[in-house]
Amino acid sequence: MSADPLHRTGTPPRATTSQPSRGSGTSAIEVRRSSRRRRTVSAYREGDRTVVLIPARMSEAEERRWVNVMLDKLAAQESKRVLGDAELAERAERLSTQYLGGRARPGSVRWVTNQNTRWGSCTPAEGSIRLSHRLQGMPEYVVDYVLLHELAHLLVPGHGPGFWQLLEAYPRTERARGYLEGVVAADRLPHVPVARGD
Repeated sequence: MSADPLHRTGTPPRATTSQPSRGSGTSAIEVRRSSRRRRTVSAYREGDRTVVLIPARMSEAEERRWVNVMLDKLAAQESKRVLGDAELAERAERLSTQYLGGRARPGSVRWVTNQNTRWGSCTPAEGSIRLSHRLQGMPEYVVDYVLLHELAHLLVPGHGPGFWQLLEAYPRTERARGYLEGVVAADRLPHVPVARGD
């Protein structure tokens, strides 16, 4: 795939379709330009496609930026919906197939509330994966990264070069790690009480 995530396919009304590099489960992104749309940008899911509506006057760079912004917004909205353990297991199977050739097969995948210092854990001997409840409500690509991280531990127990090589296949590894580092850093900041006006 080229560095440009969007592949132009049509003429005005200009529509763009591409295969996303996101762990969103959608198979294509379609950008629809409108001359009547002046400032607003919106997006919605249409089956297995994500449709992003933008003003016709936007440059290609603005289009790429807004597509990423809207995909993140949709992912955040969708991840607020709490996934159950069965849905987590389905996601694990999908991620294993997509990024690990289906080789990682957990015996169980579930949310736990007793992990406050780790995002996830794995017991390779049992094939069990546990994700911290603190991930609930985070963007989908972050949850997918943590789940994929634990799936990779079913194949490589430690954090050596072979382990990190497995995660290179996931396109949002660095972004997800940065997000989680930001959450940890924010938790360490001093909490200053907000002054209230009388």
